[in-house]
Amino acid sequence: MIGIVFDMDGVLYRGNRPIEGSREVIKYLKEKGIPFVFLTNNSTKTPEAYRQKLLSMGIDVPAERIVPSGLATRLYMAKHLKPGKVFVIGGEGLHEEMKRLGWGVVSIGECREGKWKEIEHVVVGLDPELTYEKLKYGTLAIRNGASFIGTNPDTTYPAEEGLYPGAGAIIASLKASSEREPLIIGKPNEPAYEVVMEKLGPVDEVWMVGDRLDTDIAFAKRFGMKAIMVLTGVSTLEDVERSEIKPDLVLPSVRELLDYLRVVE
Repeated sequence: MIGIVFDMDGVLYRGNRPIEGSREVIKYLKEKGIPFVFLTNNSTKTPEAYRQKLLSMGIDVPAERIVPSGLATRLYMAKHLKPGKVFVIGGEGLHEEMKRLGWGVVSIGECREGKWKEIEHVVVGLDPELTYEKLKYGTLAIRNGASFIGTNPDTTYPAEEGLYPGAGAIIASLKASSEREPLIIGKPNEPAYEVVMEKLGPVDEVWMVGDRLDTDIAFAKRFGMKAIMVLTGVSTLEDVERSEIKPDLVLPSVRELLDYLRVVE
């Protein structure tokens, strides 16, 4: 049996617009009983919030099938790190996951009172409300010995208007100011693989469907998955030609995956 891992941004939708064929592909997988998981490097939403977003596009999947990098970060920290106060640079989803972790989240207001010295973990994701002050306290805490954790390395993400700055761009700023290397959780790294394989369950073969060579396709290649790239997101055919990372299959969009699945079956 195959199991399929889907990226979300640039594969199933761009911004708030579904990509043609995404509903039909998921409907087909559900009808055929083919296991699948949605794995996104975006940490701004919780699984429950992503479920609602997908529902608004006509895609109905349970929250436990959705793995944002914020969830993967929480699960990794709970399993591998010593509890300590957390400072979050990120969106609502990452803040919610860090609250669920239960170690205590230090606010900007508390940082202004000097409590940045108590921070033991700085966790950084995509932050639509990024400020210099957040970068300042993140830098101070990391230089003071706090661990430096990034949810994902994506320097950009696809939206309706084009490519927006991603979490990787914010992480790069902190890396420069703190002179420390971050631990990165999301694709193409092992912590994300651990979580997704647990969600998929026992399968004979895993397909990774994504739009980015440097995260999705690199992730697939690193862990022995079939690498399927769609051209509705970030990477282009020209990028494939220039890159050492090569997908096993390139499709115009997720819509063509449905035809491919029918042929393979």
